Amino acid sequence: KITIGRVKTLNKFNCQNYFYQHSVVKDNISKLGVIVSLTSDVNNQSISAFGKQLSMHIAASNPIALQSNEIKKDVLEKEINLITEELKSLGKSDEIASKISMGKINKFKEESSLITQDWVIEPKKKVKDIISELNIPSLKILDFIRIKIGE
Repeated sequence: KITIGRVKTLNKFNCQNYFYQHSVVKDNISKLGVIVSLTSDVNNQSISAFGKQLSMHIAASNPIALQSNEIKKDVLEKEINLITEELKSLGKSDEIASKISMGKINKFKEESSLITQDWVIEPKKKVKDIISELNIPSLKILDFIRIKIGE
């Protein structure tokens, strides 16, 4: 029996798709798969290498959105509730809890958004820094999908 948990169509034009499969079981069958769509006026080896590295980064870091403003409201609300409960259990005053909560939610957004995540290969840099270093102004990440067996 096969149950499909979720699907996503990457319906982007004028782009290149790069993929990564982790824990390959058999030809083109793996426990974790990533596809990322990039667009650029340039098509060279550095973009191909970046596309492959970015797909591996997504597999390792599990971002939930491309940009922080794209994180779904229900996900943010759930995270805020968890933070609030944690701070209440520590006995923090409402004023202090509010300030701590804002810092924690901003950190959550940064760590959950692909563009602002620490680059797995070079953790002192963000993904956006790596894109800037490639010095290809037209290079953009259009979309990505990360699917893991059991999700």
